[in-house]
Amino acid sequence: MTAFTPFHPQHDGLADDDSRYVDVASLPWKPTPTPGIDMKVLMQDDASGLLTALFRWEAGTQLPLHEHVEIEQTYVLQGSIVDEEGEALEGNYVWRPKGNRHLARSPHGALVISFFLKPNKFLEGEYAGKELK
Repeated sequence: MTAFTPFHPQHDGLADDDSRYVDVASLPWKPTPTPGIDMKVLMQDDASGLLTALFRWEAGTQLPLHEHVEIEQTYVLQGSIVDEEGEALEGNYVWRPKGNRHLARSPHGALVISFFLKPNKFLEGEYAGKELK
């Protein structure tokens, strides 16, 4: 099995077909390449690009222009995220099809859970041309 939860040693020694219960509070927040956005990886599979993670956005943070290589899904737990197409408020959900390009921001901060089938491809800024989650 290639899927795993980083920084979760309680999963060591489990059989491939055992359930993985995740103590989310014990997972560390890790910085992303975008200042003002931290993440807790709940599950990732490096072989496929699959990723489920919590993202914590500081107020005023902006994610550079990027393209979704596959479907991306986001549920807003707190605050809101905004782009040129609309705003997802607390308790709402947005999904983006393969090929969607946008610049995301959080004017007042946010906590979201996002699901990726493949990493984003950044089109502007320091990470242009690179695939990053």
